[in-house]
Amino acid sequence: MKIGLIGAGKVGCTLGKYFAERGIEVTGYYSRTFASAQEAAAFTGTKAYDDPAALIEESDALFLTVPDRMITTVYEGLRQYGLAGKMLCHCSGAMTAREAFPAIEQTGASGYSIHPLFPVSSKDESYLELEGAFFCVEGDDAHLSQWKTFLESLHLRVQIIPGDAKVRYHAACAIASNLYCALVQTSVELLEECGFTHALALEALAPLVRSNLQRILQVGPQDALTGPVERNDAGTVKKHLACIPEGTEQALYRAASAKLVEMASRRHPEEDYSALMDGLKGGTDPWPKTQ
Repeated sequence: MKIGLIGAGKVGCTLGKYFAERGIEVTGYYSRTFASAQEAAAFTGTKAYDDPAALIEESDALFLTVPDRMITTVYEGLRQYGLAGKMLCHCSGAMTAREAFPAIEQTGASGYSIHPLFPVSSKDESYLELEGAFFCVEGDDAHLSQWKTFLESLHLRVQIIPGDAKVRYHAACAIASNLYCALVQTSVELLEECGFTHALALEALAPLVRSNLQRILQVGPQDALTGPVERNDAGTVKKHLACIPEGTEQALYRAASAKLVEMASRRHPEEDYSALMDGLKGGTDPWPKTQ
């Protein structure tokens, strides 16, 4: 399979470099500016194109590694060229292949969403850490198994998902990656109110965060759960809410803690967490008098 890339940013450079280093024939890059295509080509040892028609002609598969908002626009621009028999791929986590490539069957091409479940944060270095990452693949049935075999041959892990699950899949990724940042930021701000500097707060939290994340990944979040919710300590949770500002921060604490109550209830079915859950939901006097 000969692979061409349209877009020379972080994802395009990471995939191109990873493929090329493992013996895949990467034809090269076309980009919005020829200079960026040249830079990506030099990085991957491939070729820069100033004409998308030539890249399309010399490639079996085309990865459109452009911002999500531009995928369909770029695709529409490519329709004027001969796409028959080509495989078009995008790397958006939220868009399906059909959404990204409307009416692709009319071109004779097939479309795929190939999303790395991996934080591609560096244009020059992320390819070094990509091995073993999960790629979620969705699209035309004709070549799904071929893409699975191809990616697995490069020491990547593959999960094929249906198109109607794509947004749910991306929401799961965002919760584990992006929303987690909101929890840590709230924790840092509370420590700053205790006299910590921002840098010192992060340093202090590091062992706690690392140890807890390692435990979560080892045994799962439910069995890794500790703290006042797991202990059914409504008194401490009530004190927490009293010191956390109302608004976004308190809503975040209440919502996350309510989910923890569900998990703790499954872990300790003999324990009655109803009073704690009622308190988290709010009310005039939701906490039991004994707390």
